[in-house]
Amino acid sequence: QVQLLESGPGLVKPSQTLSLTCTVSGDSITSSGFAWGWIRQHPTTGLEWIGDIFSTGNTRYNLRLQARTSISRDTAKNQFTLQLIDVAPEESAVYICARRTGTYFTDWGQGIQVTVST
Repeated sequence: QVQLLESGPGLVKPSQTLSLTCTVSGDSITSSGFAWGWIRQHPTTGLEWIGDIFSTGNTRYNLRLQARTSISRDTAKNQFTLQLIDVAPEESAVYICARRTGTYFTDWGQGIQVTVST
């Protein structure tokens, strides 16, 4: 059974870069037919998809966040990483990594609270 675990700083200052890592066990991030993504859950606005990295290494991003987002991977460590530059306080949220099977995310990490504040 696949497991995903987010890690990274829980506090980021405004205008700085948010960087989170998802460590995957139970499956390889290069397994064909899957994508690996980041989602965030804001307390008032709900879930927002940030972007995916495919088993091929290709990426796609939410158009609204695309200019500030980068998702990369380390296949040797079976990890993928989110970088979101120039963050603002309203981007405080629970950030979650997940595995996508087709249209839907079918396996989720527990999430990590990230607060953007001075």
